[in-house]
Amino acid sequence: MIRFLFLLPLVLVLIWFAYLRANNWTMSEGKQGFYYILAFSGFVAAFFGMMLYVAG
Repeated sequence: MIRFLFLLPLVLVLIWFAYLRANNWTMSEGKQGFYYILAFSGFVAAFFGMMLYVAG
């Protein structure tokens, strides 16, 4: 499961991009959403990295 976590930001970005296109919004209008996706993915990566360190 952990080996597929790199797909999380890719899938979220693709979904967000499709949402923007479906609603005729520009990339600059949806820029904040990309920031939120990157922040969330970074948090998840840091959490699991810490858990690997604690468990190891």
